[in-house]
Amino acid sequence: MPIKLLNRAKENTTTTGTGTITLTGALTSFQTFANAGASTGDSIRYVIEDTGGAWEIGLGTFDATSATLTRNVQESSNSGSALNLSGSAVVFASATGDDLKPQTYTSTLFTATAGQTTFSVNYDPEQVQVFMNGVLLISDSNTDVTATSGTSIVLTEAAEAGDLVEVVAWSSFEAAEIDTIRALALAGL
Repeated sequence: MPIKLLNRAKENTTTTGTGTITLTGALTSFQTFANAGASTGDSIRYVIEDTGGAWEIGLGTFDATSATLTRNVQESSNSGSALNLSGSAVVFASATGDDLKPQTYTSTLFTATAGQTTFSVNYDPEQVQVFMNGVLLISDSNTDVTATSGTSIVLTEAAEAGDLVEVVAWSSFEAAEIDTIRALALAGL
């Protein structure tokens, strides 16, 4: 699922411990996660700031009904582990460097046979789009397609002979890779 970015979403939390965060209202001049456009089930990149300069960056799942955010820690001042929150922390939505890396993609086009459901292709399950005859298929809850293995795409309903199935596999790259690509291009390779 793609990460949803929010503008000026910053809330207090009275949560203690290392579990799910309950959001308790926006700071002055900011808005709540819900008012910034977050919906139940959205993946939100979050940052927590707590007392003593403690911080945590992660990817959480938002629940609008209970105003909570689950925690999946990616880095922190606590050696990469979840902070043991004090009850007076601040949580805000923020993009990270990884979210803003330039991306490239590989497109693989298949012409389906009658009844075909599986197409073999390598991809990152979090960075793939599947199209059939130019229409984007929905992969949330495996509605139209299952794209979770990283090696095959499985249609929920079989294709007809001649249907065009396109798999677009996105990938991020570092700025240093741009220099390498540019050098290879200049060398005619």
